[in-house]
Amino acid sequence: MPIYEYEVEGGDCQICGGRFELRRPVDRPECADCPVCRRPVRKVISQTTTPKMLKPLSVSDAKRAGFTVLEKRDKGVYEKQ
Repeated sequence: MPIYEYEVEGGDCQICGGRFELRRPVDRPECADCPVCRRPVRKVISQTTTPKMLKPLSVSDAKRAGFTVLEKRDKGVYEKQ
């Protein structure tokens, strides 16, 4: 289930803090009001995180992970290493 972030329209709220997150199924409609203070809200695009690769994968790393490593021999011809 994805996490959606919402922000109260028209400023901060003393009750809910003006911003909240909800875990909702994708097929459910967007939240229109804050569940705490009942003020109208808008969906906020949240910051995403991506994994950072520290080093490129080597052939031995790929083999250890269970992948089959192929080497190009000719035009359209590959052989196992």
